[in-house]
Amino acid sequence: MDTLQPFHALCCPLDQQPLLANEQGWSCPQGHQFDRAKQGYVHLLPVQRKRSRDPGDSKDMVQARKRFLEAGYYQPVASTLAQLVHQHLKQAEQDQPAYLDAGCGEGYYLQQFIEHTQNQGTREAGEASCTLLGLDISKWAMQVAARRSRQVQWVVASNAALPAPANSFDVISSVFGFPMYEEFARVLKPHGLLLVIEPGPEHLHELRQIIYPELTEQEAQKEPNRGPFTVASTTPIRFQCLVQSTEHILDLLAMTPHVHRITPEAHARLSGLSELQITVDMRCQLLTLTE
Repeated sequence: MDTLQPFHALCCPLDQQPLLANEQGWSCPQGHQFDRAKQGYVHLLPVQRKRSRDPGDSKDMVQARKRFLEAGYYQPVASTLAQLVHQHLKQAEQDQPAYLDAGCGEGYYLQQFIEHTQNQGTREAGEASCTLLGLDISKWAMQVAARRSRQVQWVVASNAALPAPANSFDVISSVFGFPMYEEFARVLKPHGLLLVIEPGPEHLHELRQIIYPELTEQEAQKEPNRGPFTVASTTPIRFQCLVQSTEHILDLLAMTPHVHRITPEAHARLSGLSELQITVDMRCQLLTLTE
């Protein structure tokens, strides 16, 4: 499965008709045209589906996450995800399996999957190629992601209204995103797999202690409503790492919701650190459609 190609079975976000590629971008039979950005992505988020003027992560947040992730701190997370996705796609019985990274951000995890797949050796005779779709609601994230690889179809869109037909994907991943389970169920193939990576109770405990000095032990996590999905297995991802510069510590802060709640005093404490030991505590849940 070392042949990776962009996913092309896109749908018009206005009338759900199939989109066809043209020189400028994509268009549907009703004449709706969506131009391709100079970076290579296509914008399929209609104004009426925007909840703000500039939805999703800001330009600064995207750049902070790019710097932090490319420093390798979350490499074990990327490796676990890439292995699980690759394993399931190899087992897929479809002629051309498809993978959607829903809420892909600046494309780090998709790039890691591509590198993992290419490192698996030569393609076996008769083995199917795979199509890839990276989707995020932030245009700033897409501008960075689209520069990573031309083996991916990069799209600005919402998880609440995915621009793809029903039964399109063998694997969908959502990493620290906003999973929309009913919509994921619509576009997932009957025997497809949904991978959701979420923070555990001890995730970034050391960072939170600095931001919230009165931090108390967190309550046990309540299992969210997964809608039409059943949890098939849970893989814990837990390790410690040393964040080795002030810039990366502040980048980590910018990746979290805490950046909106931190006090000036706590920000000054973080800014005075040259390194910070952190606990990474996540869980990767594999979900299948309930029969």
